[in-house]
Amino acid sequence: MLFFLSHFSPKLPSSLSSSAAAASSLCHLRPKFPLYPSSFLKFLPRPRTTKRSFACRASTGGGGVVKMESSHLEVSASVDSVTRDLKNLETDGGDDGSKSFGNESRRKLGLQDLNWDHSFVRELPGDSRTDAIPREVLHACYTKVSPSAEVENPQLVAWSESLAQTLDLDPKEFERPDFPLFFSGASPLAGGVPYAQCYGGHQFGMWAGQLGDGRAITLGEILNSKSERWELQLKGAGKTPYSRFADGLAVLRSSIREFLCSEAMHFLGIPTTRALCLVTTGKYVTRDMFYDGNPKEEPGAIVCRVAQSFLRFGSYQIHATRGKEDLDIVRTLADYAIGHHFSHLENMSKSESLSFSTGDEDHSIVDLTSNKYAAWAVEVAERTASLVARWQGVGFTHGVLNTDNMSILGLTIDYGPFGFLDAFDPSYTPNTTDLPGRRYCFANQPDIGLWNIAQFASTLSEAKLIDDKEANYAMERYGTKFMDEYQAIMTKKLGLPKYNKQLISKLLNNLAVDKVDYTNFFRLLSNIKADPSIPDDELLVPLKAVLLDIGKERKEAWISWVQSYIQELASSGISDEQRKASMDSVNPKYVLRNYLCQSAIDAAELGDFSEVRRLLKIMERPYDEQPGMEKYARLPPAWAYRPGVCMLSCSS
Repeated sequence: MLFFLSHFSPKLPSSLSSSAAAASSLCHLRPKFPLYPSSFLKFLPRPRTTKRSFACRASTGGGGVVKMESSHLEVSASVDSVTRDLKNLETDGGDDGSKSFGNESRRKLGLQDLNWDHSFVRELPGDSRTDAIPREVLHACYTKVSPSAEVENPQLVAWSESLAQTLDLDPKEFERPDFPLFFSGASPLAGGVPYAQCYGGHQFGMWAGQLGDGRAITLGEILNSKSERWELQLKGAGKTPYSRFADGLAVLRSSIREFLCSEAMHFLGIPTTRALCLVTTGKYVTRDMFYDGNPKEEPGAIVCRVAQSFLRFGSYQIHATRGKEDLDIVRTLADYAIGHHFSHLENMSKSESLSFSTGDEDHSIVDLTSNKYAAWAVEVAERTASLVARWQGVGFTHGVLNTDNMSILGLTIDYGPFGFLDAFDPSYTPNTTDLPGRRYCFANQPDIGLWNIAQFASTLSEAKLIDDKEANYAMERYGTKFMDEYQAIMTKKLGLPKYNKQLISKLLNNLAVDKVDYTNFFRLLSNIKADPSIPDDELLVPLKAVLLDIGKERKEAWISWVQSYIQELASSGISDEQRKASMDSVNPKYVLRNYLCQSAIDAAELGDFSEVRRLLKIMERPYDEQPGMEKYARLPPAWAYRPGVCMLSCSS
């Protein structure tokens, strides 16, 4: 059985081919319940295990661990525990939101000392040509191509010392006068082997064919002192064979947004690609920002993105559309990903007892130990579901959830038009291109995640790596994992002793009716006291800063909700102080609102980079009060709702 698909189709498909077809109906989906995906619970299949050997754990977006009350979670988290138990990655979170590996000192490296290891180009088929002429690239996963953006006196705008530490890079390297030359592509990094990746994708539900890195050039992979593999990539570095009719460049405004949001998401505890540094090129780039026939020149820039892998769903899709020879590449690319990034799946054996009922009428069994590709598909589905649940928890809307923007590692990738919810609006989309159908609006993200998983599973099925039941089971797991994660996150955001569907549904309805600021509301909610004797006329005092201009009827609705909320809190026996500390650890005070980005962009375009750097420092501590920085948590000003600020096109 499938998850969200059952909400839109009266009959559940019995095979992957029909599953993918049914999934395509989500191109113009409209959620039955417009606020959040709680209504999907009644459609959610609960797979049954024939054996179970792992404990239940549901991780939250803040990096903590939540013990869930619902008994079904023991079953639904068992596959997820493959990642945790077999990889043995039960490490504590560091202060910066990253994994802590102890206090041992690391050797700090200069750029010339980086430990390069080019597994992608070494193990995968490459393009026989090395020119950047736009063309269809067949039978290859990449093309070797060097950065070619014109550069004139490049300047370092901002950098991430946190990421530099992860890479073992000495922070003093950022002070090198030639540093901007290396990270604008003007000077090659010794040891690098630059290339652009070939991939395809569905864009707005339609197959777009070959896409690829049209302006992103990977410099190569480095291994840090923990043997972690990290790819360094320059975005905006010039033309590649995948640039089509574009110039392969990027502008300062979009590069600032990507740099800041990559790091902001990391410190929120949400899986994401990272950003090491941002440089200006000293040249101008012509862009038609609103696609209205009024192009203008904007400052050019390049951001260095970093991830353990930039492989996307589309990296596999493109080869599945090109005949038998390229179908073999799907398997090769799957083996590469599993070997380097899911190596725990190589070591599974029957003793792990990972056999699951599909929930079909015939109670078929899927044994994940008998097919590593099926286990991989399930883990990709679960990582994706967990990622989307975390987005919903902090009110983040990606804006362009095409399959070429979906990471196989479950990372937030490709920051084009994005936005954090200000006034709570489930239909919010930050993408002007998305306005006609709002396919990628906030409320639709869980469904789109499943739709994309269906396309990924269809690709693996086409390559004969998984069968129909395994593909359907991966989609089942997406649904189960999403709801488990989402419930855990919302329960902790409200400081509740257990998940309360009715209370949370009513809250989200109230937020939508009154267009309440999402981030500030949850931050203030921790100030509610679990005291049923508080007079009605005082109940809303802790929330007065966000419940603005509400009439008598709406005030009564909020009082009623707060009364129910207090009753739930009072039953927990947790002190107000303890609950507040817990809630504040998962409800950020600071998120990267679009108007904050725009203020930094406006200053940077005039040559003042201080606001970009200040915003980075604030977003590195989103859960702290940060005295003196309160203005960065304020409600957006009126100008924040003008075009080009709250909503953007894909132009960059």
